[in-house]
Amino acid sequence: MKPALVRIEEVTKIYRHGELDVTALDRVSLEIADGDFVALMGPSGSGKSTLLHIIAGLDRPTSGRCFVGPTDVAQLDQTALAAWRNQHIGFVFQTFNLIPVLTAFENVELPLLLTNLNQRERRAHVEAALALVGLSDRMRHLPRQLSGGQEQRVAIARALVTDPTLIMADEPTGNLDAHAATEVLTLLQTLNRTAGKTVIMVTHDPKAAAFASRTVHLEKGELLNGNSIQSSVVSSQ
Repeated sequence: MKPALVRIEEVTKIYRHGELDVTALDRVSLEIADGDFVALMGPSGSGKSTLLHIIAGLDRPTSGRCFVGPTDVAQLDQTALAAWRNQHIGFVFQTFNLIPVLTAFENVELPLLLTNLNQRERRAHVEAALALVGLSDRMRHLPRQLSGGQEQRVAIARALVTDPTLIMADEPTGNLDAHAATEVLTLLQTLNRTAGKTVIMVTHDPKAAAFASRTVHLEKGELLNGNSIQSSVVSSQ
């Protein structure tokens, strides 16, 4: 068994809404191995997106610890956290989050502008990422000139271009038709199986979860299938 890349230890997240405290996560503990492809499943409000955001350093737990490798993400200050995210996290959003006035090439290049790479090195990285998602012939297209599936593949290329430790996907097929969704999920599965990327994906769709190597179910902020790496397996094979 591969070593744990992500370790969630007794994480609780409480949001304050006026006079009301809402518990999004309740003492969740979880391990995710290096090279795993995990689907986080659960109904709306179950805490799955909150857990994804805490792992990615986009939110902080109220209590508990979140390790990615040796780093306790919750202990980083804002400056260190921003640098850590750019190096270790590739995030894929449901709504693509492409900048409409930038080409596919320019959208993918954006994370690299925060690195020390020169223009030639950035170009090589962007072209490699777009080739990996099958869009070498679309790199000069604007988002409005692409299909929804192609836009999401550009978003995946943007997530990959810095060679991150984790690919985080939040309902990546929620805005896609069935054919485009299958293409995107197959791409994520290939990146996991062929390139060895660790993928954590939030979804409510069992068909999407079937592309992952295992699923973790949450409901009302709690894990339903235990707190260890031995969660139930859903395979696409």
